[in-house]
Amino acid sequence: MYDAILAQAQTENPIEPATGKRGRPKQSKATNLIGRLRNYSDDVWRFMTQPNVPFTNNLAEQTMRMPKVKQKGLGLLSNTARCQGLLKQGANIFESLVAAFKGAPPQPSFA
Repeated sequence: MYDAILAQAQTENPIEPATGKRGRPKQSKATNLIGRLRNYSDDVWRFMTQPNVPFTNNLAEQTMRMPKVKQKGLGLLSNTARCQGLLKQGANIFESLVAAFKGAPPQPSFA
């Protein structure tokens, strides 16, 4: 029944043919939805048949948000401190950047 509904929807919303230009032709939102429902039918049926599967993964995304934000902030702080240390030691910024892009970033001494 599910496949029959998707087949009928596909006939009512056909896939746009290639135009000869680069890239894929733009499809309608309905056509994109039909493709996702067909490609991820196992996940759709899992949600519909197992009551313990949530409608969205919003809770998982919210759980990961703060640790990732903090991780990004700490990386910025350590890079800022490293740059300030190099400036205080009188390092040539251009040479330091060139060395960093070559894979050998200079390390300031914090002594």
